[in-house]
Amino acid sequence: MRIDGRHYRSVWVDEEDGWSVRIFDQTRLPWTLEILRLTEAEEVAHAIRTMQVRGAPLIGAVAAYGVALAMRTDPSTANLERVCEALGRTRPTAINLRWALERMRTALRNQPEERRAAAAYAEAAAIAEDDVETCRRIGEHGLPLLQEIAARKAPGEPVKVLTHCNAGWLATVDYGTALSPIYQAHDAGIPLHVWVDETRPRNQGAALTAWELGRHGVPHAVVADNAGGHLMQHGEVDIVLVGTDRVTRRGDVANKIGTYLKALAARDNGVPFWVAMPHSTLDMRVRDGLAEIPIEERDATEVTHLAGRAADGRVVTVRVAAEGSPAVNPAFDVTPARLVTGLITERGRCAASEAGLLSLYPERA
Repeated sequence: MRIDGRHYRSVWVDEEDGWSVRIFDQTRLPWTLEILRLTEAEEVAHAIRTMQVRGAPLIGAVAAYGVALAMRTDPSTANLERVCEALGRTRPTAINLRWALERMRTALRNQPEERRAAAAYAEAAAIAEDDVETCRRIGEHGLPLLQEIAARKAPGEPVKVLTHCNAGWLATVDYGTALSPIYQAHDAGIPLHVWVDETRPRNQGAALTAWELGRHGVPHAVVADNAGGHLMQHGEVDIVLVGTDRVTRRGDVANKIGTYLKALAARDNGVPFWVAMPHSTLDMRVRDGLAEIPIEERDATEVTHLAGRAADGRVVTVRVAAEGSPAVNPAFDVTPARLVTGLITERGRCAASEAGLLSLYPERA
């Protein structure tokens, strides 16, 4: 994907030293494009925990590079296990993190210690490349949904898409999940208009999705989180496209808090509700999303305070809740499979059900 015409990925190995890891500090966006240099696994864990990097596929790829950094200084099996455990504790809901760390363990366990660092960098790079190709193919399989809507419209009339949180290239290594079909449709010349949920409390939609869509040139507008139902009632939404942090065996979808409410509104208004799911997000070990998926509880200050740019250009944090009022901050909710029109994967589209998933991933039975 492009920022003002220049191609970037969301994580890469430094070209000069050949070993440190570069990421965008997403807590600084959209005000400042700041690139961080990570040199040890503890810095990677901090970046994931504080959401300098976020998005289920991306944190998996960055965590893999965190393991590689650790193997540079101590390639012992004890350190491998310690680092994987520490990184795995940073974000409990997104299954991609566990998937990537298990893949790193498998690739390194039987390697002699003197080869582990090189093998770790190679496996982390393979995980990153896998994510890029996965997201590109999700876009290919989601594109026909937008093409079909466009074909029913008058020439020049845009396809109106509602999305929640940030499921673009900032949440992955490249392309994005839910935004990948949008980018591919835009690049193919299909008129689009994207409604971008602000996505409280951290405003990933207003800060990140709007930023990357704008840099790529995709027409969009930021809306309040609770505006989606109103827009659907008035025929202003043709399709809802969201990403996911975990999909269960029966098709339940864990995603950013507020996704469930969009699914309810979409069902009530007859609007298709599609979820973009990379294979690394599928958790066949879990069946009942409501009962079995751990929901991360983040700091209450994310609800009571907001960061923004002041008139003088400074980025400041202000309190928006009444003094003394407590807050709770669940970071994710679970949308039952019955509310999901279907899943868009790198292997094609399927129903949000065990049968649908196994039709595309029979080896996961």
